[in-house]
Amino acid sequence: MKRILWMALFVTATRAAPIAADSSRGAQLFQTLSCAQCHSINGQGGKTAPDLGRRIDRNFTPASLAATMWNHAPTMWAAMRERDVRPGDLNEQAASDLFAYFYSLRFFETPGDAGRGKALFASKGCEDCHGLTATKIPETTAIAYWETLNSPISLAAAMWNHASTMGAELARRRKAWPELTSQDLADILVYLRNLPSARAAVARVEITSGENGQRLFEAKGCAGCHVGKLALGPLLKGMTLTDIAVEMWNHEPKMAPNPPQLTTDEMRELVSYLWAGQFFAGAGAASAGERVFRSKRCSVCHSDPASGAPKLTGSGRAFTAATMVSALWRHGPRMLDQMKSKGVSWPRFDGAEMANLIAYLNGGK
Repeated sequence: MKRILWMALFVTATRAAPIAADSSRGAQLFQTLSCAQCHSINGQGGKTAPDLGRRIDRNFTPASLAATMWNHAPTMWAAMRERDVRPGDLNEQAASDLFAYFYSLRFFETPGDAGRGKALFASKGCEDCHGLTATKIPETTAIAYWETLNSPISLAAAMWNHASTMGAELARRRKAWPELTSQDLADILVYLRNLPSARAAVARVEITSGENGQRLFEAKGCAGCHVGKLALGPLLKGMTLTDIAVEMWNHEPKMAPNPPQLTTDEMRELVSYLWAGQFFAGAGAASAGERVFRSKRCSVCHSDPASGAPKLTGSGRAFTAATMVSALWRHGPRMLDQMKSKGVSWPRFDGAEMANLIAYLNGGK
């Protein structure tokens, strides 16, 4: 299935200059960078290294993916030398494209279960109104004709806009609003996406620079409530698009009557403005990241001008998981040699440590 994703990854913490990332380029890079010689995606590709599409019982974040690649790097380089595989270049733009590709494969979403999804679709009352292949009530469309199942932003907009009609129908039937968890929605979507009519659908997520997001946020009246402790930027930190759709769904009954409708384009601008940059930058803590920087002995080289390694903190540049992967790919083999000469072991990270390290590099102390 061809999957396309345009991501705006922000190279500064102030949302100044977006890097457009495209998952179709990322898919091509997965081949041209020779990843597919060893790795597969859902069974398609090499068999000598883990299948990157099979993440059952593992919820990846951009930081945890960067940490996994970092930990695997020395073994990967050795295997590539043994097979005479030339890795090619991976600059920050290319790394962003790869992250976009993985996101389009739902690499950073909570794994779902179709069996649970089918049960939830019934228990939450969805099937009372939404027929799989035929319309049950005039206000709904049969799921076989939905165009939103493989477009998380379109789905979030549709769920939001549908709420007023659904609220009236629930009131008529004297039923309560069905709240969802992110796992619930992930399970339901896996169930619905495996219906025969949906399997061949193109998955598409587009995220812009969000330059019109603030204007929309104010024009739609969101800014009147979402200030201070209710400011959405911090609240959305670390969430996936599925998380956001669920939060909006559960929040809508608490809204004032006649909440504003949102087109898919408007939802895309709001999501880009409020979420995209910080999701890919990570949700770490700078104070914990400083401890990681020292305990992993990054400071041995990066705080010593004589080492020739660049000073990372206070440099004015911004770091994301894509930045870390690009740096690893381009400079890692030389760094490994230098570390060996100094008697420093190659550092290993878990996802939280990588997120904290990125936060420290972005914010210093």
